[in-house]
Amino acid sequence: MPWVVRDTVRDINRAVARRWQALDPLLPDPSSLPAGCGQPLVVNGGGGRVTGIGVCVHQQIPAESLNQTWGPADRFTLVPRLAGNDISAGTDELLTAWRDHLAGIGAARGADAGASAVWPSHDVTGVSALLRHGLQPLTVIAARTRPGNPAGPGARRNPPPGVTIRAAGPEDADAVLSLELNLIRFDMQFGGPVWRPRTQALVRADIADSLRKQANWTWLALRHRRPVGLLVAQPPGESGWISGMTSRAPAAYLQTMFIAEAERGTGVGSALVRVLHERLDADGVAVTLLHHSQVNPLSGPFWNRMGYRPLWTSWEARPATALR
Repeated sequence: MPWVVRDTVRDINRAVARRWQALDPLLPDPSSLPAGCGQPLVVNGGGGRVTGIGVCVHQQIPAESLNQTWGPADRFTLVPRLAGNDISAGTDELLTAWRDHLAGIGAARGADAGASAVWPSHDVTGVSALLRHGLQPLTVIAARTRPGNPAGPGARRNPPPGVTIRAAGPEDADAVLSLELNLIRFDMQFGGPVWRPRTQALVRADIADSLRKQANWTWLALRHRRPVGLLVAQPPGESGWISGMTSRAPAAYLQTMFIAEAERGTGVGSALVRVLHERLDADGVAVTLLHHSQVNPLSGPFWNRMGYRPLWTSWEARPATALR
């Protein structure tokens, strides 16, 4: 970017940082804008003053990547920076410019393309503009902070009768695979994952690698030796890809949690999560992040009971041509 634009970005980022901290202290300072698939999108205020900048990032996810299961193959992500306390008009102008930008890109017109913007969950003044432009709140990044006085081991509540929880090992690969695939199938109802021809094989390979390297961060819940629940986490050393989404450090990531349908509501899920929390709290991990579906009726209430609350919301249009 030209120097004058870099100076403008710096000033806008400073204003956004102040606004974000007032909204939610768990939000980080805005990062540098990434390189985009075109020129930056500019929002002009009164008197020709720039009050907002956005960058569109295009990712083409290869078919041999497990990441393609978690969304469209062509992903267009808007990274917005809007200054001011009421950003409704600026959001509308920025989304209009983004729509026009995508209209000139062939890949954005494909059936397997999506457009998304990750928005601070407490930033409500732009929501009406997001809705008007055809974006839907699809996924939440939720956060749990470490309690000031974590409970000691003696405070642990036991799992439900007949249920045991233990770390998974390489010999549990088939059980973990079955639960992971059931989770993907369940979440597909809410518009998140996409079943791909190589999904099962790629999930199997990922599980085998994970259980070899960090089996102690994968737990199984078993009722009378039958696997009924799964939890997979990434410790701070593995979660750098998402740790920049919060101001707290170190950060861990709760990657997977799935409970068999017949066991939901019995306390198995809570018991699994408590095992992870006790370990993270003992290790001094400041914050734990996770993704859950915005429209899954089970997710929000459960994770709220476990101490999580929304930090970011992913607003998406699928296909990308649904952006208005």
